[in-house]
Amino acid sequence: MGRRRKTRGRAVDGVFLLNKPTGISSNSALQKVRRIYDARKAGHTGALDPLATGLLPICLGEATKFSQHLLDSDKRYITTAKLGVRTDSSDADGEVVEEKPVPETITAEQINSLLIEHFSGEIEQVPSMFSALKHNGQPLYKLARKGIQVEVKPRKVTIHEIKLLDFRGDEIDLEVFCSKGTYIRSIVEDLGHFLGCGAHVKMLHRLDVGAFTSEQMMTLEELEQKIPENAEESQQKSIQIELDKLLLPAWAAVEDMPAIQLDQKQSDLILHGQSVGQESQPEQYAEGAFVRLFADAASEEEQVRFLGVAEVVESRLKPKRLICTEADQ
Repeated sequence: MGRRRKTRGRAVDGVFLLNKPTGISSNSALQKVRRIYDARKAGHTGALDPLATGLLPICLGEATKFSQHLLDSDKRYITTAKLGVRTDSSDADGEVVEEKPVPETITAEQINSLLIEHFSGEIEQVPSMFSALKHNGQPLYKLARKGIQVEVKPRKVTIHEIKLLDFRGDEIDLEVFCSKGTYIRSIVEDLGHFLGCGAHVKMLHRLDVGAFTSEQMMTLEELEQKIPENAEESQQKSIQIELDKLLLPAWAAVEDMPAIQLDQKQSDLILHGQSVGQESQPEQYAEGAFVRLFADAASEEEQVRFLGVAEVVESRLKPKRLICTEADQ
């Protein structure tokens, strides 16, 4: 019988809201947070380009099971578009492919008119070849760096709100509230085309992801400062406790779902993969709805426990994604 491989890292569950710095990939930022927490498992919820900064929710442990919900969430960004210069990647990290003078006749009123006409509501956009979308299993940006061009089909996205924040002759500041899958660089590229001079993303900062906002996030430097220099081994436990206080609960990614509390019998059925009825619930939920499930505390000393997410199927609560406790692993 083969020897069981030892699991590395600790079973820590929760969501850390990182203010990603510029100049590193989302995966590099993820690995830094994972190492600080010594987490067994981690994943992010929607990559930001190396150029971009801002809110990058990082799910640790069992919270990774609900990261898809954040991937599907609406996002809010602020961006600066540099007019008169086009790059191959449509951002400041790319190679310049065209330069044109910026017409002096451009006005804020003209920009606002274009935003309303072309970038409001449901629109079609062609993702950049430097996006993380995949073609035959390969990310487009890897193909683009090899000089390989493939056909990228337009896709529908929704711009809930787009606002002109400032116009400074050859720079435009925008705030964009949009659906998943929206590429800000495509908006900037297309806006530059309509203005007749081209444009690229000079700065991109993500403010919101779903219900998470920039007021909640923390930088890597602020996180690292929570760890004393030359900390002794005897201090590790107390350091981990302080770090864990910075995490949102594992269910934070699905906090917008209704919460249902189950009794002990219902909880046992759910944890064994069986569905339960809604009869004991004060409110009945429609077919296809998703809800958070919590188990009643077995005693005064215990806390209400998060079980996972269920879907309403034929008026019953069918377990969809359940979490494991450290004892289960």
